[in-house]
Amino acid sequence: MTSSPTAQASPASGRVQRKRGRRIQEILAAAAELFGERGYDAVSLEDVAERLDVTKGSLYYYFSSKDELGTAAIETLGNEWTARLEEHLVATEGTPTTQLRALIHEHVTIAVRDYPAALRLFLMPREWPDAQRERIKDLRQRHDQLFRGLVEAGVESGEFTVTGVDTVLQCMHAAMSQAPLWCADLTGKAQQHAVAELADTLMMLVGINPAAE
Repeated sequence: MTSSPTAQASPASGRVQRKRGRRIQEILAAAAELFGERGYDAVSLEDVAERLDVTKGSLYYYFSSKDELGTAAIETLGNEWTARLEEHLVATEGTPTTQLRALIHEHVTIAVRDYPAALRLFLMPREWPDAQRERIKDLRQRHDQLFRGLVEAGVESGEFTVTGVDTVLQCMHAAMSQAPLWCADLTGKAQQHAVAELADTLMMLVGINPAAE
């Protein structure tokens, strides 16, 4: 029996779509790193093309402008990062103490290993145009809610002692945002130790001594 043209075209079409998807992810990763390193205004499409060693014209095949590329980078990075934390939290059973430490550890691990430069993309939203700034704000709130929910649950259960939930969260996020800088020159077990030590230190913000866990 002869295959139909549609059936014959499907595998090739699938490969093309996968290749396109991988290319888009490469572009978004490079753009996110550059925006994080230099700030939105200081990055051009030429810079992204140079980072990828491609022509500027090839970027227009995927994104029509820097604003479109910036928005896509924000959406992709913010949603992927938060989704990974949400999945990790669901998979971590136990008390607020156990879950919060696991969440901090996972967040810092992602920041250090996967997105060391791109994390700063979310730290200075004032540099972005209004539309992207509002989206960054929304994504930060979704991200913050994961940590806020655990801190509030721990306070309610009596596990945590805090000066104030907002103050604790501000200090926690500020410290986690610096983790890529602190761990930049570390590898292997030294990096793992640094990440674990930071998680233990941040748990002390809610009154949990490492020896008590």
